[in-house]
Amino acid sequence: MMSTVAIVVTYNRCSMLERCLTALQRQSVACDVLVIDNNSGDGTFEYVSKLTDERIFYFNPGNNLGGAGGFNLGMKLAMERGYERLWLMDDDCIPQPDALAELLTADKLLNGNYGFLVSRALWHDGSCCRMNLPKFSRSSKVQSQWQKFGLRPVRQATFVSFFLSRKSVELAGLPQKEFFIWGDDVEYSRRLALRCKLDSFLVEKSVVLHAMQNNHGSDIARDVPERLPRYALAYRNESCLYRREGWKGSVYYACRCIYHLLKIFCLAPSERKERISLILSAYKKGFSFNPPIEYFSGAVSEEKS
Repeated sequence: MMSTVAIVVTYNRCSMLERCLTALQRQSVACDVLVIDNNSGDGTFEYVSKLTDERIFYFNPGNNLGGAGGFNLGMKLAMERGYERLWLMDDDCIPQPDALAELLTADKLLNGNYGFLVSRALWHDGSCCRMNLPKFSRSSKVQSQWQKFGLRPVRQATFVSFFLSRKSVELAGLPQKEFFIWGDDVEYSRRLALRCKLDSFLVEKSVVLHAMQNNHGSDIARDVPERLPRYALAYRNESCLYRREGWKGSVYYACRCIYHLLKIFCLAPSERKERISLILSAYKKGFSFNPPIEYFSGAVSEEKS
């Protein structure tokens, strides 16, 4: 067994998963791969079952846990199996050949003393992927110490090439499966960097492609109508996570929502009333939504599909 495992959460994107796994198999430093399949119905199991690489493990929980539940389960399984380092990514993340090697170099340089590391995510044209832009730390002391090594301190990142140690998971717990989709990575990265006060870094030399259809990021004011329902979870989840950061977080999120409401009023091409109602309703639900943080207990029931 390798000391590092890549955890890939997938759902009905077999062709994309194939690209991701191929890239992982071509890494200059080898790792195991744990595929969490949220009960896909597009032939994902059939594809993975034909692979002969003994480093790839497959698990289907039998239903769709969402991205949040998938990463929660994947991390539990990785911890149970004794891996020392966990590398999280969606199925549309395509790591460049040295992506893992650069993360491990940073891990060694920092002597394992960090909350998380994250790769630089690019879009198809080589520009930065807007959805995965991390939020940088304001600590000038940390910046000056590590910037010469290509490490930039961050306080927030996404689960698109998100790297952490067993020690970090034991301290901070697991991602909140109740979030289902959206915001689970924001909550978890901020939990590590801000609430646990662990220095965390963007590793500029570690590069991945995030193979999204567009590079607009998420924007309720301009998104197409059929995608609007998923924003209910986004605003509910963010209401919860920022409220946990005290009055400053609560004020920040209230201002953020007001800004989004103004954007809808000025820029939305259609369904303005529905978009506004969605934000207000989800923001309100966030006040009663406060799932407990789950910590690794060492016991996971595993039944492979």
